[in-house]
Order: sequence, then C-alpha cells, then structure tokens
Amino acid sequence: MKTPDNAPTECRQVQSVLDTVGRRWSGAILVAASRGARRFVDFRRTVPGISDRMLSVRLKELETLGLLRREVIPSTPVQILYEPTALGRELLHVLQPLFRWGEKHLDEVSAATP
Repeated sequence: MKTPDNAPTECRQVQSVLDTVGRRWSGAILVAASRGARRFVDFRRTVPGISDRMLSVRLKELETLGLLRREVIPSTPVQILYEPTALGRELLHVLQPLFRWGEKHLDEVSAATP
C-alpha cells in the first residue's frame, strides 16, 4: 500500500500533540482549568492523586507551551492564577470528541487493559 507523501509529517504532528496532552496529569489539569480551577489549591483539589511537585511542573510546562496563562497578583500573600489561553481553549474544544469517546468506552478499555 502506498502512503501519501505527507504521511511522515502528519504522523510527527499527531504524535507531538498526543505527547503533549498525553503526559500524565496534563489533560486533567487542562480540563480542571476549563472548569474553573484558577489557583494551585484548586488544581490540587480537582486533580486527585497529583503531588504538589508534579502539579507545579505540569503547570509550568503548560504555560511554556502557551496552553495556560499565569497571572501574578501582587498581594499579601502573592496570588498566582492560571487560566486556559485561546490556544488551550481551542485544544480542549477539539479534544471533546475524544473525551466523549472515553466516557462511552471507558469500561471496555479498562477491562482490556492488563
């Protein structure tokens, strides 16, 4: 079977996106942000099982990728707020069919996972 000339490029692009959102906790953090989590404590409460260190690492990564915006409010104590950027909201929008597929097939996939 002949593959299209652009197949290697498309494969790399798809893999890059999946690697980004598929990193442990990244998707859950983005979903939490889209549902109103703004402060570190909000994310920690919304994403059960994540350590403080890992949450901090993932928030920084998602900010670096341009998916979350970090705002520092100079107060006592200093407040740091996060929210999805336009790019992050767009990514979450296109992932909605994947979320629905997961909801529909979670039991089947979980049962088949060793």
